[in-house]
Amino acid sequence: MKLLASLRSLIFSSFQRSQIEDELEGELRSHIQHRADDLERSGLPRAEAERRARIEFGGYQRFKEESRQAIGGQFIETLLQDVRFGLRMMRKNPGFTTVAVLTLALGIGANAVVFSVLNALILRPLNVPQAQNLYMIQSGKDHSPHQSYPDYLDLRDRNRGFEGLAAYNISPASVDAGERPSRIWLYEASGNYFDVLGIRPYLGRFFHISDEHGPNSSPYIVLSYAYWCSHFQSDRGVVGRTVWVNKHPYTILGIAPPEFRGTELFFAADFWVPLVNQEQVEGESDLNSRTARELELVGRLKPGVSPAQLTADLNSIALSMAKTNPKQDEGLSFSLTRPGLLGDMLGQPVRGFVTGLMLLAGLILLAACANLGGLFAARAADRSKEVALRLALGSSRKRILRQLLTEATLVSLIGGVLGLAGSIAVLRWLSAWQPLPNIPINVAVNPDGRTYAVALVLALVSGFLCLMVPVRQVLRTDPYQVIKTGEVGVARLRRLSPRDVLLAAQIAICAVLVTASLVAVRGLVRSLHSNLGFTAENAMLVVTELDKAGYSRDRVPVMQRRMLDAVEAIPGVTAAGYTDRVPLGLSWNNSIVFADTTTELKTANVAAEVLAYNVSPGYFKAAGTALLAGRNITWHDDKNAPRVAVVNKEFARRLFGSTENAIGSYYKAKDGTRVQVVGVAEDGRYTSLTEDPRPAMFLPILQSPTSGTWLVVRSNRDPRQLAAALDESLHSLDAGLPLMIITWHRELDGSLFAARTATVSLGVMGGLGAVLVVTGIFGMAAYSVSKRLRELGIRIALGAQRKEVLQAALGRTFRLLVFGSAAGLLLGIAASRVLSFIVYQATSRDPLVLGGVVLTMLLLGLLAAWIPARRATLVPPSVATRGG
Repeated sequence: MKLLASLRSLIFSSFQRSQIEDELEGELRSHIQHRADDLERSGLPRAEAERRARIEFGGYQRFKEESRQAIGGQFIETLLQDVRFGLRMMRKNPGFTTVAVLTLALGIGANAVVFSVLNALILRPLNVPQAQNLYMIQSGKDHSPHQSYPDYLDLRDRNRGFEGLAAYNISPASVDAGERPSRIWLYEASGNYFDVLGIRPYLGRFFHISDEHGPNSSPYIVLSYAYWCSHFQSDRGVVGRTVWVNKHPYTILGIAPPEFRGTELFFAADFWVPLVNQEQVEGESDLNSRTARELELVGRLKPGVSPAQLTADLNSIALSMAKTNPKQDEGLSFSLTRPGLLGDMLGQPVRGFVTGLMLLAGLILLAACANLGGLFAARAADRSKEVALRLALGSSRKRILRQLLTEATLVSLIGGVLGLAGSIAVLRWLSAWQPLPNIPINVAVNPDGRTYAVALVLALVSGFLCLMVPVRQVLRTDPYQVIKTGEVGVARLRRLSPRDVLLAAQIAICAVLVTASLVAVRGLVRSLHSNLGFTAENAMLVVTELDKAGYSRDRVPVMQRRMLDAVEAIPGVTAAGYTDRVPLGLSWNNSIVFADTTTELKTANVAAEVLAYNVSPGYFKAAGTALLAGRNITWHDDKNAPRVAVVNKEFARRLFGSTENAIGSYYKAKDGTRVQVVGVAEDGRYTSLTEDPRPAMFLPILQSPTSGTWLVVRSNRDPRQLAAALDESLHSLDAGLPLMIITWHRELDGSLFAARTATVSLGVMGGLGAVLVVTGIFGMAAYSVSKRLRELGIRIALGAQRKEVLQAALGRTFRLLVFGSAAGLLLGIAASRVLSFIVYQATSRDPLVLGGVVLTMLLLGLLAAWIPARRATLVPPSVATRGG
């Protein structure tokens, strides 16, 4: 009924407006006719009387508009008229419409993508109830997010500001759900984890503190919704079933809700298991050690307690802990941060990078607006006769500006819709992207209401900014002068116009973006061509953890040797060895060493902090690491032989002064054991591409046994064929062995992830800026040539040379290119510090970067101006005889 009433009201109002319009039209015509009758009675012919009456009456359309405004209620009708007229003008100028829409689509799409990433990682909290009340605890001056389990118990039981405090850790495990065991990642969580977060299960139940009764007492597992769908086909009968985690039976309690991925935004785990079962999951337990700091703590703030009050409370507990445990907790202090990005350790660089990217995306949109401002200004100049005619007929400047605003808004909204559609496709791809092969790193950046709102606001603001340029032209247009002369006037082209300023600003912004992208590319190239200390080419990695496959400590070395023998027997394998971890992997082992003459093994006497790798014979050949002096590790270097090590060149320099002095010399491990240096290997990169030279030592794995096994296999065979052969050969030893087989280049994706992401992101920004500057210069040059065709024809007719014609037609455009490029390059150099935080080994003072920016901007200018320049030199002299 309400709908019918609304329709009746709309039909009635439409009929009423039509009736009023007819009456208004009749009233105005009657006025003219009455005056014409008077003039006819005075002796004028009828036709002349009607012409004189219309002239005396004045602007017919202006009186109609004023009458409509006096009557009121015409806003919607007028708006619809403006929209229809704007759409007709857009169809009439498809070239302008296409360029304008695509330009805005690029700018708004880039901002929508970056804002969605910013929203997902920084603005939007964890997807749990009242996430704004959740805080992560950090410790020390370096704001470490990792705490020990005993410290967690002290903080959980003694704090007065948290409603609840939970602990968790991320760890890999081997899971057998009825098929071949697979390597997955899971959360080890305290019993109150789900209670503190306040989430409810999708199916079944969660584990709680009441389920914990000591070490390895809670063989329960909670599946993620994604894992339940992909591996159990959404079977609701899965609750209560048993799966095997590292050969231990675990009962499935429930399924997490679809929107919950855990407490780290970057990480999408498959399971949650109780933290008290750490020994079964990781092969050993550190729950009784205060020095084993590997847990993240997240708590929910009590109502009425401020973060400052909670921090003071936690630090009072830290003082008490330091008195009770002076060796482990001396100088301990706590601070709070938002959870989701491993505290400030990962949060600060991510926030800095995304914020910098957002600023660059804003520059893209400013460049797009500057581009469109110039196009709108040129279009307004082309429509000067139309505007002048409308003003002469009585239309108000306000009415014309409203029409132009409607057209600009239509262009911006269409561009915004296209840009948003493109950004949604990109964001869906980013949400499904998993950049690392062996870790479920994934960020859900799907757009939400905020993204749509930002895109709408940007579209409207962009339309308004684009309109601001031609406003001055409309307000200062002299209709009688334009109608009289037939043109705006060439003299205006010789002054610095708003279009010139906009084009120069756009070129400067593009130069900044090109500088940033070239700096990123150069930084990545430097990183890739630096000495890594190994050769990833033609190398495969086989990753397994034997303790998670049921092998005890005594059986691990035996199985590792069997695996190595089986791999070496594969046809095409030229070298093979294994290690407990690989350089530039996502984990490393720091250790301290002392000089051989040191008697008191305390922190003040440490000779160096070194990276330790436990390797087998054959590892250096398989890894492509050069041995500079001494001998390699052999199978005789077992637990019954004297302790030996191969060190890198930096280690030898720091402890012994030179490579020659290192061979045969001794140092002391942190437990006081003397270790003899038997070889010196080349330096390399171990934790990151940007690190300074660091000392490293390679220990015989038989003297330091470990279950973590990374087989390094060098071969010239096709990687896919070799992977199949490795899988078949190793599973013939143990069908239940969990394996991950990848190329070493693929493993390096983790170390190169940040550099590649920065390079690709900045490269895309630079590409967008290049597209915008090409269209901007092309539009400016084409407009300049089109407005001066008659002048150019006269010059050619008078014998002007090609160079002189180009100088007259495009001289100003190229001067703006030079000025804008220089300004942008200077801004890029000034921003070198910011860029160095975004990309690796970045410096905008690199001669190749500076030369590349100059060359790029020159090529872009030549590309954009080529067609207008060709048109300028081919103007026929006959144009000079025309009327313009």
